[in-house]
Amino acid sequence: MCLVLLVNGLFGIWFSYREQKASLTRIQREQAESAAGKIGEFIKGIESEIGWTTQLPSTASLRERHFDALRLLRQVPAVAEFAWVDAAGREQLRVSRVSTDTVAGGTDLSQEPRFTEPVAHKIYYGPIYFRRESEPYMTLALAGARRDAGVSIAEVNLKFIWDVVSQIKVGKDGLAYVVDARGRLIAHPDISLVLRNTDVSQLSQVLAARAGGQGMPRVEVAQDVQGRRVLTAFAPIVPPGWMVFVELPIAEAYAPLYASLVATGLVLLAGLVLTILASLMLARKMVTPIRVLQTGAAQIGKGALDHRIEIVTGDELEALGNQFNEMAARLQESYATLERKVEERTHQLELANLAKSRFLAAASHDLRQPLHALGLFVAQLRADIDPVERRRIVARIDSAVAAMNDLFNALLDISKLDAGVLIPDPAVFAIRPLLRRMETTFAGVAHEKGLKLRVMASSAWVRSDPVLLERILLNLVSNAVRYTDRGGVFVGCHRRGDSLRIEVWDSGIGIPDDQRRNIFGEFYQLAGNEAGRRGGLGLGLAIVDRLCRLLGHPIELASIPGRGSRFAVLVPWEAARPEATEPPSPLQEIVDPFRNKLVVVIDDDALVLEGIGGLLRGWGCHVVAGESADAALARLRDRTRCPDLIISDFRLSGRENGIEAIEHLRRAFRIRIPAFLISGDTAPERLREAAAGGYHLLHKPVPPITLRAMLTRFLKDNPVVEDLVGPASVDGRL
Repeated sequence: MCLVLLVNGLFGIWFSYREQKASLTRIQREQAESAAGKIGEFIKGIESEIGWTTQLPSTASLRERHFDALRLLRQVPAVAEFAWVDAAGREQLRVSRVSTDTVAGGTDLSQEPRFTEPVAHKIYYGPIYFRRESEPYMTLALAGARRDAGVSIAEVNLKFIWDVVSQIKVGKDGLAYVVDARGRLIAHPDISLVLRNTDVSQLSQVLAARAGGQGMPRVEVAQDVQGRRVLTAFAPIVPPGWMVFVELPIAEAYAPLYASLVATGLVLLAGLVLTILASLMLARKMVTPIRVLQTGAAQIGKGALDHRIEIVTGDELEALGNQFNEMAARLQESYATLERKVEERTHQLELANLAKSRFLAAASHDLRQPLHALGLFVAQLRADIDPVERRRIVARIDSAVAAMNDLFNALLDISKLDAGVLIPDPAVFAIRPLLRRMETTFAGVAHEKGLKLRVMASSAWVRSDPVLLERILLNLVSNAVRYTDRGGVFVGCHRRGDSLRIEVWDSGIGIPDDQRRNIFGEFYQLAGNEAGRRGGLGLGLAIVDRLCRLLGHPIELASIPGRGSRFAVLVPWEAARPEATEPPSPLQEIVDPFRNKLVVVIDDDALVLEGIGGLLRGWGCHVVAGESADAALARLRDRTRCPDLIISDFRLSGRENGIEAIEHLRRAFRIRIPAFLISGDTAPERLREAAAGGYHLLHKPVPPITLRAMLTRFLKDNPVVEDLVGPASVDGRL
């Protein structure tokens, strides 16, 4: 037995050595080819971005080309300098990160390779050169598809390839680096070697690679730049003609093999010892089943439910062992069921976190767009411009503010639905006025896009919340008009059993089958550049889905990509009822409800206080502003009248919030002063707190027309109500 184990162990060591060596060779080759592919993709990506600059028409102005060049430098950090040469070889534009831009310079490049080569072969890769004897650069030139498109020339800083090379992991201490056709180092994880213009052409692996041509990469043992013995392989990078080398220290490469040899030797030694002890184990054959049973029971008791007791004696001990195995199997099955439920719940939580992250990222992106535009427009207003241009910029500012308001209103709708504070108010009403409003709202937009909007009249009556149902149809028709470029949009309804089926048809881009569930998520827009350029916040269908579930109205979707979509909402049908008409009311006396009204404004932001205060004073109100209730009371001591209205921010910098500040002022005056809240916090908890206190909550930014409507409501319809104790002065004295 000892001889058999020894021979078997030696054969195992020999075959293990051969397999490990072959495996290392294959892995090194694959890593070299993978690294070459990644660097090739990096170069191709730069080519693709430069290629866009050759797509401009020949009639494009130098200003347009200058803008396109700036876009290239912004999107591709590796491009340090860009130049456009016309078809005659004259340089018309040069944009650089380190020098002054030149327009219409006229430098003659018609005889230089960076112009002649791309004209002849469409693309040109220049030799590697070093600026300031440190950073490697390469000239990359592309010619347009047309002769008159000229040539785009870019000076590419190859130091950025370091980002690609540094991400290539080769074992623990291995690395990958790039060498040009002349054997100079152009990319290495240790960037100092590149910046010193290191020449590695005399390394044996570099000499072998340069002599190997385009054949299969070879793996060999050599010395690296630091003199270590490494296992190396290379792969060519086509078309620049560079080579990428992947190197792994010999000690690390063969460490698994050495460990395997040691483990095999230990196993062999253990086998020899076991063969010597076999006779002793046979002597204990009688007690072995009992010990197995004891050990197995202990393992199962410790939680190893997959452990099974193996006893083959044909007596009561074997039966007892089988009973233990059955018990362990049942426990394992119960544990697996519980574990699966835990995994499912964990997965649901992970999906919720991912959805929240995507929601916040998309909201941040959509908020930054109008904010960025506002900053640019305000900068233009600071300049000395004519009145016509000023009015145009003000109109654009209004558009940007409107875009922000649309996003905030959509976020507020989502928050109200999540908070559960939106309670439907169902009623029986005719569908005709609602359809008429759809036609009036979108007729102009559809006409501007050249679409045919058709809304079929209906005499049906339904039971639903008219406001929420109108919001559902507004979102559906808005999406239909936005995603339709030709053809038209049809809105109609017909009865199906006890329901009225309201349908919105369009001949737009359609919705793929794999995205039909996703479109009802927050901030989700159809994939593809064409769909992404159509605007929208990606919240419309999310609001539609939640409102339909809130109202109990099923929604159906049918779509064919490229041909259009159909959304259908099923609303309970009701029998027609006579429509009551109200006699026209006489004109009421027009009274300014704001003049001489005393309004208290509380906000911890000085700019907000100044903005609201100035707006209210412009409407004729007397305004007392403060960053807290105590500050407002201090400014009210000199006045002999009670405030007519309180406007407070929900979140204040002190310990009290807006609700507490309002209650503080009411206690001081012993009068229930009308009040409402303003907040930039759209969390569901804020909505529930405001609703529980009976306060109206407006969300920032509040349009002036909305603020004026709220003041009209409170100052005209809600006079100050004195408590039974009677009015009091500000400091509490009767």
